[in-house]
Parts: sequence; structure tokens; C-alpha cells
Amino acid sequence: MSTSDVTREGVRGQRPGRDAVTGSARVVGEEQRRRHGGRRGEPTRVPDAEFRSYYGRPVLNQVVWEASDIGGYLFLGGLAGASSVLAAGAELTGRDALARPLKYTALAAISGSVVALVHDLGRPERFLNMLRVVKPTSPMSVGTWVLTAYGPLAGVAAVTAATGWFPRIGRAATLGAAAVGPLVATYTAPLVCDTAVPSWHEGYRYMPFLFAASASAAAGGAGLVASPLGRSGPARRAAVGGALVETAVSTAMEHRMGLAGEPYRLGTAGVFVRAARAVLGRRSRAVSALSGAALLAGSACTRLGVFHAGKQSAADPKYTVVPQRRRMAERAAESAAGQGVRDGAPAPSAG
Repeated sequence: MSTSDVTREGVRGQRPGRDAVTGSARVVGEEQRRRHGGRRGEPTRVPDAEFRSYYGRPVLNQVVWEASDIGGYLFLGGLAGASSVLAAGAELTGRDALARPLKYTALAAISGSVVALVHDLGRPERFLNMLRVVKPTSPMSVGTWVLTAYGPLAGVAAVTAATGWFPRIGRAATLGAAAVGPLVATYTAPLVCDTAVPSWHEGYRYMPFLFAASASAAAGGAGLVASPLGRSGPARRAAVGGALVETAVSTAMEHRMGLAGEPYRLGTAGVFVRAARAVLGRRSRAVSALSGAALLAGSACTRLGVFHAGKQSAADPKYTVVPQRRRMAERAAESAAGQGVRDGAPAPSAG
């Protein structure tokens, strides 16, 4: 308990080293210098600590999705949608030998995609519950309705191609699936970008183009695997074009995202991204079927790379905190410059 008293004459009964010092700023400064062993005139301010997060814990809730579920969902949905587009083009140009296996591929892929999604949700009724409302601003709500519209069309197109029944209905279903196919192939891009995960959110300008190109490469690869060599021309062109665009967009996205693009070069995500570029870059060195299989594998690696990059960026707080601090500093600088202009002072020079 303190025994010192503050009177008009000053502090009485003080016990140096134990009682708090009261009085002017000069007395306080002298006491701080004495306690810290400093000399007169030396700064006593403690340097600011570099903040990352509380006790190094993640700032964001962690990505709890499984790579086999959501990674498969992303890849298979893209393969299904692009396969339907390629199948419709092949059918309209009289290439039934190419259109038929692509219709089967689309049905198998969308079935696997829905199974992976439902398995991640845990119970099938959760998928059905999302059909109770339509929210145009929600990528998940829109995606649920897109899958619901696309699945039956892909199924009818595949069944009529296999049985030969109702050819007109089959062609209508094929064209309908092709119309919805681009949405199926790309809606998962805004779905993952509409989150706080840094390596997904910061790539929102590039992700739809990356997913579209990856889906095109995968569908072209499936066509190369399943169709005769003489009828696989459209599939080959889709595969080569998709692979080139996928590699270009992936590289640009990784470098232009700044710090948030770093996880695409590290850890599990980096392994998948490098594997995707390796197999896409060697597409012309193999025969048709092996090249198609490599394209499918490359597309799958791209989607898994995106998935793991997001997971890694959510786990490390620097990918959230550092960009936030940079944006705050930029806004503060802009505000100071604007205030200086209003007060008549020249804005600070960038040089």
C-alpha cells in the first residue's frame, strides 16, 4: 500500500522505486530514464511491434472442406459443362462418334460432382433445402439451381444417345445442356472467390477465365481419349486452346495477386500447380489418348492447386493482415494528401 501523500509543498513520504511518481512531465521523463538506465536526451519510446495476429493464431476460420470432395466437385463440374458444349458442337457438325462419348462424360461427371457436393454437405436434404429460395446475389444459390437445371438435360442427352430413342428430344436436351454448360463450368469460380479466403478472393478477376480454360482443356482431353482419331479434331483444338489459356491465366493470376498469390507456389498447392503446367506443356509429345489423359490430369491438378492455395492462405494470418495494413496505410496517405490540398498545402510528391 502506498504511504506517500501529495500536498501543496509536493510529494511527502515517497519511496523511490515503489511508489508511482506524480507531477510534471519532466519528473515522469526523468523517472523513466532512471528506471531504463537511459541518459538525458535519449528517446525512451518502445518501438512498435509488428502485428500479425493474436498469438500467431489464424485470423480466418479454417477451410474444413476435404480436397477429395470440393476439389472433385470443382473439377468434375467444369468437365461436365464443357463436355456438353463440345458435344453439341460435334453433333451439329455430324461428328456423332465424338458427340456420343462426350455426352456420357458429361452425365458421369455431373453425377460425380453432385455426389461429391452432397457428401461434403453431409446429408442430401441440405442440397434440397437450398432449392427453397432463389438468391441471385448468392453464388451457392445460383449454382444449386444451375445444377438442378443441367443434370436432367445431360441425363436425357446421354440416355437418348445410348438407346437411339426420341432423337429430337435428345437433340433438344443436348442443345439445352450446352446452353447451361458454361454456367456449370464457371459458377464455382465466383463461389470460391465470394469468400474472405485471400488466395481465392484476390483472384476474382482471373478465376472465371481460369476455370473456363481448365474445363475446355479437360473436355478436349476426354474427347481425345474416347473418340476415333479421325473425328477428334474439335476436341484437339479445344484441348490445345484451353491448355494454352489455362497456363497463361494461371501464371498471370499468380504474379498479379501479389502476396495472396504466394500460396500457389508453396506447399501442396505449389506441387499441384507445377504438375498441371508440366503435363499441359507436354501435351504434344504423346499420342492422342495419352495426351487426353494428361490434359484431364492437368485440369484436375489446377483445381486442386486452387483449393489448396486457398486453404494455405487461410491458415497463415499474414495473407490477411499484411494486405489489410497496406490498404489502411494507402487510405491514410490519400486522406492526408486530400487534407493538404484542401488546406492549400501542396500534395506530397511520389518521388
